[in-house]
Amino acid sequence: MAKATRIRRLELYKKKLASFWAVYKTNKFGLTGLALLVVFVLMAVLADPIAWALGYTFDKVHWAVVEIANITPTALMLAILYGTRVSLIVGLAASVGAVGIGTLVGIVAGYIGGKVDEVLMRIVDFMMTLPGLPLLIVLAAVLRGGAAALGLWLMVGVLVILGWPGTARVVRSQTLSLKERAFIEAARAVGASDRYILFKHILPNVMPLVFTSMVLRVPGAILGEANLTFLGLGIDISRNISWGVILYQAFNTYGATIIIEKPWVPIPPGLAITLLAYATVLVGYAMDEILNPRLRAR
Repeated sequence: MAKATRIRRLELYKKKLASFWAVYKTNKFGLTGLALLVVFVLMAVLADPIAWALGYTFDKVHWAVVEIANITPTALMLAILYGTRVSLIVGLAASVGAVGIGTLVGIVAGYIGGKVDEVLMRIVDFMMTLPGLPLLIVLAAVLRGGAAALGLWLMVGVLVILGWPGTARVVRSQTLSLKERAFIEAARAVGASDRYILFKHILPNVMPLVFTSMVLRVPGAILGEANLTFLGLGIDISRNISWGVILYQAFNTYGATIIIEKPWVPIPPGLAITLLAYATVLVGYAMDEILNPRLRAR
């Protein structure tokens, strides 16, 4: 019986995925964004094989970035490939963490209401009134303490702290609408617990919104990492390669004159940041159009 239920669920998921892809592939912008994301994932996965084929190792590429005054175009290209890993990890991890916390806060506040809702939303309001980049800089400076730089996962934590309030507000709004629906009233009438209703009825119905929010949060996290690293408050440049590290080293070595003296050094990582952010935005808006029937109708 349990096996048959799992098979039916698997078939249902397959049908939903096929239906989603049938609509998604008609969206040209979404396909463009997805193609760019695939390219960046391949860059991250194939960084080592490409480097080995060219006679480089990670340490050799990293040293070229640290001593950027003598970096060659080949070493710069490989550094950008390796930097893709950090950007994808930070972007995805920070997005998942922020949206996960925001979703939990949003459904609890919206469903329970009363003082719980008021307290949680005042916290959200306070967080959203704070200026993003200055707060990011302060948090990074405080959390790293006396260390020379933030660890990778501490960087993700900083971005999560700043990223969850927006999702919490949107999910709360959706939850307020859902909890008045007939199927929720029916669940209450048969004695379903609040926990059961939250995780079996409310959460599945806000997941389309959650997935879209998750994708659209990725570019903000990527830019946040690049900004902090460029300002010297980000990840440890002695152990990591990221696009922000390349920009930091380039401008720290040459100053603003690098744009004139060696424009081929800062432009590629800057372009990579822009393209990855643009790709995730295209995918996010395509998902929003698919999962939101009102947008699709237009």
